[in-house]
Amino acid sequence: MENENKSLAPASPTPPKTFGQKLRNVGPGFVTAATGVGTGDLIAALVAGSGFGMMLGWAIILGSIIKYFLTEGVGRWHLATGKTILQGWHSLGKWATGYFGVYAIVWGILYGAAAGSTSALMMRSMFPIMPLWAWAIVHLLAGFALIWTGKYMLFEKVMLVFIGIMFVTVVGTAVILLPDIGNIIQGIVIPKMDAGSFLLVVGLIGGVGGTITMASYGYWLQEKKWKGKAWVSMMRVDNSVAYIMTAIFTLSLMVIGAEFLHSSNIQIEGEEGLITLSGMLGEEFNGAVSWMFMIGAWSAAFSSLLGVWNGVPYLFADFLRTIRKNGQSQDKPVSEKDPAYRFYLIWLTFPPMLLLFFGKPVGLVLLQGALGALLMPFLAITLIWLLNSKRVEPDYRNGWITNGVLGISILLFGALMVNELINLF
Repeated sequence: MENENKSLAPASPTPPKTFGQKLRNVGPGFVTAATGVGTGDLIAALVAGSGFGMMLGWAIILGSIIKYFLTEGVGRWHLATGKTILQGWHSLGKWATGYFGVYAIVWGILYGAAAGSTSALMMRSMFPIMPLWAWAIVHLLAGFALIWTGKYMLFEKVMLVFIGIMFVTVVGTAVILLPDIGNIIQGIVIPKMDAGSFLLVVGLIGGVGGTITMASYGYWLQEKKWKGKAWVSMMRVDNSVAYIMTAIFTLSLMVIGAEFLHSSNIQIEGEEGLITLSGMLGEEFNGAVSWMFMIGAWSAAFSSLLGVWNGVPYLFADFLRTIRKNGQSQDKPVSEKDPAYRFYLIWLTFPPMLLLFFGKPVGLVLLQGALGALLMPFLAITLIWLLNSKRVEPDYRNGWITNGVLGISILLFGALMVNELINLF
């Protein structure tokens, strides 16, 4: 009977050998990168293009490279050690897991309200049939329903559809504007900065596909049944393709800002600025272009919500299990059926609805911003610490290039952290 049960168990997939086979298996990297590209990144790229043309294109490329190394480090840790990133953090001391626990509780309720409102703003601009709070609740419940099913492959397919919509609509809008290819190439290969552009540069580098969900990457690898060192090569291809596409997408937004707004005096500020830009595109070209851009902006907002709803509960459930088991290895990986996973999914969805009616407390919003700014350098520092230690076999430890890129990221994210703390106090 035991042998029969073993024969009925689903076989683990075999790592693809050729580059073409690897391309056909990409998925978790796209989910991670797309989750990190929200409306804030759209706005930052548009502002950079409208203010400086394509001069800061190199910052988008650098940001994509840094995020590749961060996400690759998380994936390599999972595959090379068989342990989760929470177990890795716990091995560094209880302070590491303690910080994440505080961050997750405060950040979750505030992010839920912000993500629902942002998605609602885009939808209301296209279909003004309900107030903003009602559209926000619709998006929160839609994300909750999709993730509650506990089917990762369904979630990944939905995310890939949104990624395709984002890419086609935004890149298509940029192509319609007939950009100067020479200016684009020059902005990418020749790093330049103008007076007053430093914080914008740091924001571009720090915002290209970068959120807490980079730490969720290993759990998505587990859901795909990518386990063991043999999958490291596939994981790197998955990551590379995802961040190349992210760079193209974000550069296209900068092109829109450079070609359409650079010569005007119109400022794009906040999500409302995206709606203003959509109307301008409609006036300049036709309604189809306006709709195309707004659909792309909505896809970016809602895919970010879905990615967080699926990814961060893994981290929270693993956090609770890790502190209970004191970081010991577990027989079964964290799943979407775990009670702690579902508790945090509920936490992301329902308490934030109260903030839609009563407004977000300013102090907590500032605290959440400071905690968020601390998370990225925390991730980079812990990856350097873990992946240069004896916890990882020598063949899978960081090389000097990886350590150098992660070191640069600490400096850049440190600058963002200081700026957030200044705003806090």
